Amino acid sequence: MPNLTVATWLLLGSFVFFLIVRIPITFALAISSVLTAIFLKIPIMTTLLHMVKGVESFSLLAIPFFIIAGEIMGQGGISRRLIEFSNILIGRLRGGLAMVNVLASMFFGGISGSAVADISSIGSVMIPMMKEKGFDDDYSVAVTVTSACQGVIIPPSHNVIIYSVAAGGVSVGSLFLGGVIPGIVLGLAVLVVSYVIAVKRDYPKGDRIPFKKAVKITRDAILGLITAVIIIGGVLSGVFTATESAAIACIYAFIVTFFIYREIPLKDMDKILFNSLKTLAMVMSLIAAASSFGWFLAYLKVPALATEALLSISGNKIILLLLINVLLLGLGCIMDMAPLILIVTPILLPVMSKLEISPVHFGIMLILNLAIGLTTPPVGSALFVGCAIGKVSIEKMTKTLLPFYAAMIIALLLVTFVPEFVMFLPKMFMK
Repeated sequence: MPNLTVATWLLLGSFVFFLIVRIPITFALAISSVLTAIFLKIPIMTTLLHMVKGVESFSLLAIPFFIIAGEIMGQGGISRRLIEFSNILIGRLRGGLAMVNVLASMFFGGISGSAVADISSIGSVMIPMMKEKGFDDDYSVAVTVTSACQGVIIPPSHNVIIYSVAAGGVSVGSLFLGGVIPGIVLGLAVLVVSYVIAVKRDYPKGDRIPFKKAVKITRDAILGLITAVIIIGGVLSGVFTATESAAIACIYAFIVTFFIYREIPLKDMDKILFNSLKTLAMVMSLIAAASSFGWFLAYLKVPALATEALLSISGNKIILLLLINVLLLGLGCIMDMAPLILIVTPILLPVMSKLEISPVHFGIMLILNLAIGLTTPPVGSALFVGCAIGKVSIEKMTKTLLPFYAAMIIALLLVTFVPEFVMFLPKMFMK
């Protein structure tokens, strides 16, 4: 019988090697699985069957609807309306446009569920606007990039659904609710840092908005925000599943964008569907490949070995949680969020079970860790998009981002060591 230790090193070692030589992560996961199957004399068809099985979950049907709804609202004028609405609320503060940027990202994140979509939509408007009003380019990008991380935590988030599937069916409704307070805490942390820097650099305040105009802006923005209400309200009330709520929200977004806002013609739906299909193809192929890879991890008892190794380091819960956070932050610096969720969830979830950490609590902690990774070099996708829009080098951004990193780490520690930040709303509403 083949040596299981050698097989484990083959699976993990080949995967790391393929990442180093820049093979796309989906192919790296799939090829590593196939090589391990050949070594273990497991039929290749078994690997393929686990790939197919990985994308057969009913919960995953929500992802294409979330992607389409976010794409429709992103291109249909919702981002501009949310910026204007946020400006009414806090635009008069010192450095008001930065505050508006953070609040608009909080609102838009609740619709698109994607940090990159947030930066592409909100950032393409806010970064040039902030630079025009006298804000430094590095500060404008830093605020945009860090505030966009709220989008992967505040519901709805397709990354939460990926975690739910990877964790064996954790309640999507509980995860949605669990992400609300941590997402707001993260937003407030970024707001505080943004304001302190704005005062220190003496950035300008925003203009006063007439009452009648403010009423119209609020009405238009609320129409867009109802999309998130439909999704969350439908799941919490038990009237809809997450998938059904996402489908209804998609229809609502279509009606609001093309028949109420009417900023883009109906023919643009072709482009929206094409962009959504490209994103969906990447997500689903990644899930398929990671499912096979995860099966081999379980077959080789890697989760049990990881649990034993971590618990052998220390029996102190606080030290172990700090070590796991450091590990996740480090991984987030070198890999993207979705594959990491699929890979580390089956490995670390047993450890969390030993530490008596709820799967919901761990899920939000995991996603917040990886959200911070979106803003860090060398592969932070949010950082790259923000720098491209703001025309700022990553080297210049590193120093500017340091106080924002500190704020996000504080938010992460609160979420990690104060479980009620995550569990309060699920306990209240998910009986």
